[in-house]
Amino acid sequence: MSQAVLAGVDGSESSLVAADWAAVEAAVRGVPLRLVHGSPPLPGPAVTGSATDRLRELGELLLQRVAVDLRDRHRDVEVLCEQAGDAPDTALLAASSDAGLLVVGMRGTGGFDGLAVGRVALRTAGAASCPVVLVPERSGIFAERTRAARAAAPVVGGLNAHRAAGAVVGFAFEAAEAYGTGLRMVHAWEFPAEAVSSQTLVVTEEDRATWEDQEDLQLSDALRPWRERHPDVVVRTDVMLMHPAEALLHVSQGAALLVVGRRTRSRSPEGRLGPVACAVLQHAGCPVAVVPHDG
Repeated sequence: MSQAVLAGVDGSESSLVAADWAAVEAAVRGVPLRLVHGSPPLPGPAVTGSATDRLRELGELLLQRVAVDLRDRHRDVEVLCEQAGDAPDTALLAASSDAGLLVVGMRGTGGFDGLAVGRVALRTAGAASCPVVLVPERSGIFAERTRAARAAAPVVGGLNAHRAAGAVVGFAFEAAEAYGTGLRMVHAWEFPAEAVSSQTLVVTEEDRATWEDQEDLQLSDALRPWRERHPDVVVRTDVMLMHPAEALLHVSQGAALLVVGRRTRSRSPEGRLGPVACAVLQHAGCPVAVVPHDG
């Protein structure tokens, strides 16, 4: 993990919590922390050049203030600052091309009360070149400044055991190993099509037990190579008969990190978050890592 951790800063409380989380992550990985501030959108072309220059100066002052604070509290982390001329989402997406991880707050200075996830967070999570961690402002002890806070709680990862995305599983194992904590891998399943299409809609306990055993075996097979690569990671598995988002939210209460995937094959330049990732981001109480993969 030699690439820097990237964090977006806009002065909001959410972005400051995210930057602090990112500093701990940079310390865990042994890499620099890059703080990026993008220019906020301006109200039309009539804005004078002096106003634009003043906004840039304010952005640079904000970056320096945040950097000084983080350097003081995370003395083992090299903190770099970048003032970008583009809008925040565009600037962060461009910077993500050579970053190991992008960290943003769930919502920044824009939006409205009650909004769970802001536009910048959604766009970066859906289109960034690297994994993105979205940090809720209410992350509690998981936004604290010590590595010990993360070692006290498990990493939770979600996967479809029938089409396991290696990038997602690998990220979850690596995070648990780096934090020195346990890993809980969750596979949600549903009844086979022949059972659902049956006119009687009766599922016996024997049938359910058989299908659940098959799902358990599928999950075990999917995780085997990762267990071999990370023998020190203690893994707990959960096979749950419910919607994937519901299953992940259920087991992630108090987690250090929740890891989900995002397919990169979307034709949209904005990228695309799947329904599970979107649902999780709207309701998660812990930081959520969205990991791009080709599956």
